[in-house]
Amino acid sequence: MSTQCKPIQIEFQGFGRREVRAAFDGGHISSDGGVLLLREVDRRFGITQGLAECFTDYRRGDLIEHTVLELIRQRIYGIALGYEDLNDHDDLMRDPLLGMVLGKRDPQGSDRRRRCDRGKALASSSTLNRLELTPADADVRYKKIVHHPEAIEELLITLFLDSYEKVPGEIILDFDTTDDELHGNQEGRFFHGYYRCYCYLPLYVTCGDRLVVAKLRTSNRDQSAGATEVLAHVVERIRARWPEVRIVVRADSGFAREELMEWCEENGVFYVLGLAKNERLLQKIGKELVAARELYERTEKAARVFTHFLYRTLKSWSCFRRVTAKVEHLEKGSNPRFIVTNLPEEYATPKVLYEDIYCARGDMENRIKEQQLDLFADRTSTRTMRANQLRLWFSSFAYTLMSTLRRVALNGTRLAKATCGSIRVRLLKIGAQVCISVRRFVVRLASACPYQEAFIQAWRNLQQYPLRC
Repeated sequence: MSTQCKPIQIEFQGFGRREVRAAFDGGHISSDGGVLLLREVDRRFGITQGLAECFTDYRRGDLIEHTVLELIRQRIYGIALGYEDLNDHDDLMRDPLLGMVLGKRDPQGSDRRRRCDRGKALASSSTLNRLELTPADADVRYKKIVHHPEAIEELLITLFLDSYEKVPGEIILDFDTTDDELHGNQEGRFFHGYYRCYCYLPLYVTCGDRLVVAKLRTSNRDQSAGATEVLAHVVERIRARWPEVRIVVRADSGFAREELMEWCEENGVFYVLGLAKNERLLQKIGKELVAARELYERTEKAARVFTHFLYRTLKSWSCFRRVTAKVEHLEKGSNPRFIVTNLPEEYATPKVLYEDIYCARGDMENRIKEQQLDLFADRTSTRTMRANQLRLWFSSFAYTLMSTLRRVALNGTRLAKATCGSIRVRLLKIGAQVCISVRRFVVRLASACPYQEAFIQAWRNLQQYPLRC
């Protein structure tokens, strides 16, 4: 016979003559009411449904309580909501709102097979761990859900292409790498001299706020290693859908390599790449350095002079290429910068090419920071590269979900340019009371939510898109 325990009463400092008491007896209340918007975005753009199709489930169907789709949604929604570690899900298992958005028929978990699991609709950390750690051959007893890397990479590109409602005239692909610091003995662990730590060196490709590629790599390699192969595949996919679109590759000096530039020139792809300065380049801009210094001395303000010229390295380049120079003089002295490009001269003046086109690549660094800081792309603490790559992809699809929410649903609201972290705090972390009956779920969101107008507008914007799953 079960007994009903009285919740512990917690007394706080009084308010005037009134006592202040609290107890955990409010019923089904969730702190993640905004997950309803994530579910709405996901169902209309098919993000987790597509990812689930990139897995093969070798488990016995009669013993399964959590489908692959439910496990993937739990992991990706959890990352978007701020739960970066698997053990966080041991505390989330009882949340009926999360159970509902995952598609659980029994979101309260009252019909679980094992008595100790009843009341917990979601999967535990150990079950999610099996999803991540299954080797390619699945030749183990408990790890039988295999992911297919090639399919996941293709899906990211497909979601990128599908995000455009009309054919774009130009696509700018930003390439960049970052350090993913390691604190254990993970496979592929190497010390990187520039970052001064043991780390991975993932390669990212973005287009605006859209993610195209997220590839985990060891750090014992050049920054641009493998970039040409990645670019060739992405360009092939883009041109298969939009043959006439102009494609521009943009990156820092770590990607200004002969292999990449030569491939672009042979395949009709434009590039705008940073170029590390050297003595020969500085000699080319001698007059401009003097002009910038004199202008600074006259105005006592930062002075910029722009020029361009043909340049070829002594050994590494196969031909002359156009280099644009920003010759700047500041209080601390001269600060020249160079870029190399194959864009025609009539495309843009040297000033516009540097300030408006090349410098805009700084926005990609913000996108990487969002993934690293807000969506935990650096939680690559498992033993194998395969499992850590899957964790990076989970973060990538969480980012795709959040960026779609921002670009589509929050268009026209005051959160239209907010970071993923700000969207989480302001729009997803909303108190919600969940009322469950035989006929319906009723979710009562906090009446004092300061961003309820943005929430309602986001829901209205999403109604313009058809359901996919």
